[in-house]
Amino acid sequence: MQVTFFGVRGSTPCHGDAIAKYGGNTSCVAVHVPGQGPLFFDLGTGARYLGNSLVQDGSFRGTCLLSHLHWDHTQGLPFFTPLHTAGAHLDVYAPAQDDGRSVADVIGQVIRPPLFPITIDQLPGTITFHDTADCEFQVGDVNVIARMVPHIGPTLGYRLEWEGHSVAYLSDHQQPHDGSFSVSEGAREIAQGVDLLIHDSQYTNHEFTLKSTWGHCTIDYALWLAEHCSVRTLALFHHDPTRTDEMLDEVRRRALVTGELAGFSVFAASEGLTVDVG
Repeated sequence: MQVTFFGVRGSTPCHGDAIAKYGGNTSCVAVHVPGQGPLFFDLGTGARYLGNSLVQDGSFRGTCLLSHLHWDHTQGLPFFTPLHTAGAHLDVYAPAQDDGRSVADVIGQVIRPPLFPITIDQLPGTITFHDTADCEFQVGDVNVIARMVPHIGPTLGYRLEWEGHSVAYLSDHQQPHDGSFSVSEGAREIAQGVDLLIHDSQYTNHEFTLKSTWGHCTIDYALWLAEHCSVRTLALFHHDPTRTDEMLDEVRRRALVTGELAGFSVFAASEGLTVDVG
């Protein structure tokens, strides 16, 4: 398995010289599995760049595992270029909503005039939305485990398993509001013993005291969870838009020390980075 990061920011895309090294696009991560169709997490602005790397001739067949419906995880959908050609098809698995609306209804109410020039149905390619909760299913030969995890609004974490290798995705994960370290059963199941955990690390400890109810966690919490769940490698992800390259370099340096002492590898995710799993 190969994992490539196309968008690593949280909340809003950003740009400028100060963030050029790690990148400013929002969440989108591709997982290449030999012999399988395109498979990826989330549809942030990084999805445009992922799409540009895929076939554009209408033969595209792919699957997106969408963590939740916030803007920074969905705003790349109409710019996902394979869907600009008739015949292309994308399956999107996303969390079922608490208010009874389907995922297709929610997305359709946003991607339409006057918020967007066309409706989602006017894209040349087609999309099938699958309302998803705690479940397990197959995408080709890949086993997918989906579990609801704490955030603001219905949110899924995912675990992929293929031929003994595993990748987990917890992009937005609410740490307990009091700053303590504990984990829900669903999040634990996603992360336990995984080869690569891609995890929310948006806030410093000081920032969390000001934003403890905003649905995210600290860098220290991500490191604790990796150790607690016996993770092999941790990817710090969903970087705050205010976090400069210099700041992330320092985060990385400190995290490496913690990981080395605890017995796992750690890195700060950056756009364009590809890592082998297993």
